Amino acid sequence: MSNLAEEKKDLSQEELEKESCEEVKDNPEEKAECEDKEPSEDKKDKKKNKADKKVEELKEKIKDLEDKNIRQIAEFQNFRNRTEKEKSQMFDMGAKNVIEKILPVVDNFERGLASLSEEEKTSSFADGMNKIYKQLMTELDNLGVKAIDAKGKEFNPDLHNAVMQVESDELESGIVAEELQKGYTYHDTVVRHSMVSVVS
Repeated sequence: MSNLAEEKKDLSQEELEKESCEEVKDNPEEKAECEDKEPSEDKKDKKKNKADKKVEELKEKIKDLEDKNIRQIAEFQNFRNRTEKEKSQMFDMGAKNVIEKILPVVDNFERGLASLSEEEKTSSFADGMNKIYKQLMTELDNLGVKAIDAKGKEFNPDLHNAVMQVESDELESGIVAEELQKGYTYHDTVVRHSMVSVVS
């Protein structure tokens, strides 16, 4: 009996239970109790299936979270792009409003300089006004403001505003005969149409 006890020390708990069950196979009550303790193949399969199912659920959950993360990154990128575009549009609108307010000042400069006599044009005052006008036009040009070329060009309703028709032997019909007020564009967008007379 002592030899049997020593051998059993080296066995695992599961093997001990299995062996003890084999020892009591003559006693039907103890045998039934022992069989209940033994993990059956069905129970092992159920445990394995349950573990596999849990792994699959976790994998599915990870996939869902990854999809959500990708969608959120894409939404944020779209939001950034939309915000940048709106900011740019707002800046352009603000710049356009300022340019519209400056253009009458440019018109008055041009009228004032055009009305000077030959004697006045040589004065230091006229020279100073001319320099200020040129500086103003250079800064507008740097901002992307360009004068619309109208005289002698074919009438274009997108750029020109016809206020009168004139007869002309030199020019063909539909050609701009005279520019009454300069038009301007800002980054290829019309800020003010050229006011023109067109050959009928």
